[in-house]
Amino acid sequence: MWGSAFRGLTLPGFALRWGALRPAHLVALTVVLVCVPLGNQDVTASVHVTPADVGSLALVAITLPWALLRRTRFVPVRAAVLSAAALVGVGVATAASQDPHTSLSGFVRFVQIFVVVPAAVLYAVRDRRDLRLVFGAFTAAAVLEGTVGVVQYVTGTGASYAGGDQRAVGTFGAQDVMAMSVVVSFGLLAALGLALDARREQRTAAMRWWSLTAVLLSLPLALSFSRGSWIATGVAVTAVLLLTDVRLLLRCVVVATAAGVVLLGGLAAGGVVKMGGADGGQASVTARLASIGSVTGAADHSVTDRYDLWTTAGRIWRAHPVTGVGPKEFPAFRDASAPLRLSSGSDTAGAGAGYSREPLLSPHNMYLLVLSEQGLVGLTCFGALLLGTALGCWRNPAVLGLLVWQLVDFLYADIGGTTTVLISVLLGLCAGVGTRPGPLAIPSPRSAQSRREASAR
Repeated sequence: MWGSAFRGLTLPGFALRWGALRPAHLVALTVVLVCVPLGNQDVTASVHVTPADVGSLALVAITLPWALLRRTRFVPVRAAVLSAAALVGVGVATAASQDPHTSLSGFVRFVQIFVVVPAAVLYAVRDRRDLRLVFGAFTAAAVLEGTVGVVQYVTGTGASYAGGDQRAVGTFGAQDVMAMSVVVSFGLLAALGLALDARREQRTAAMRWWSLTAVLLSLPLALSFSRGSWIATGVAVTAVLLLTDVRLLLRCVVVATAAGVVLLGGLAAGGVVKMGGADGGQASVTARLASIGSVTGAADHSVTDRYDLWTTAGRIWRAHPVTGVGPKEFPAFRDASAPLRLSSGSDTAGAGAGYSREPLLSPHNMYLLVLSEQGLVGLTCFGALLLGTALGCWRNPAVLGLLVWQLVDFLYADIGGTTTVLISVLLGLCAGVGTRPGPLAIPSPRSAQSRREASAR
């Protein structure tokens, strides 16, 4: 489509042929740029521009002139309305902020992540071929980060955890310990989506390859020790399989249960392999998994800190219920509203970096962050964006699965860090499925069978 649109386009001095170049390649490049190592840069800094951010802004700078050149609408009306709602919410909060100058940078970041870049991705990903390209980029990034993470675990060169440097963090370092689990989770779900796509089209070799990739990515995901990513991935995979084939879901549950019993038994028995911690590196996986069920009882310090941050966000909102305190203003109001037992920060070390203490600058819950900083007005607009996007992308279970992962993850995480731009890509894909049901939706079994019969004739 893009090749035919631009083939033969001439500029002074030379001709441009775009047969092999598609705007979706820029989306895929943005995804891969997330993996570029940043050394020991502070990812919590107020102004922090990553290579992926540069790639996303380049995507916007290129797709907008493309749209003007072709005289096409940049985004459909429905997507424009949802984006406008989010823009109004954060704009009102910024105007009413306690410190508008500080909130302005938060406004720009919020608009970049939830409005501008998703619009560019929506425009760039036009059909299922583009969607497969972006899914392939998600999977490639996950394989790269997962491989580095497994090596870190085996060699004891990861981030500090349980007395040893064994936590798999990929190329992101100890100051962004959650980033690898995000990339691997997205890649696992993308590989699952590609496997289901190949299954539907009866491409057996491709189905087996993508299925194996998804299974193997579960290893670095486990070694990330990220309970939140484990939960979100489990919920998302269940949603994808449920919408695709209930019988397939049941078979996968049986296989996964059996494999989990064997794996956990082997890891527990293999605790004699020490990685520097008292319980050994492998035993830490089972201990971390078991701790999921104890977050309401004898919770560890990271969990109690998160509960206290949620309480803090609620208190800030109750003091400023309508428009909140303004974007980027949570840290300024945190100490006055926080419980006394809240820690001053979290300890990080390992993966090539020395010891440091990272401040707790957000409530680690996207919904509570928006509520405290943008009030009821902002949360209503933000909720409308997410709900409208979710209702529109149900036609493609794989894309919906990625959104489900993000919605679950927002319960105990928020924006910030190296992988934030992936949220923009995800929202753009979801908006594309919602506004282009023909090119991006999964065809029904009957229509797919009819096309195969027609091609055979």
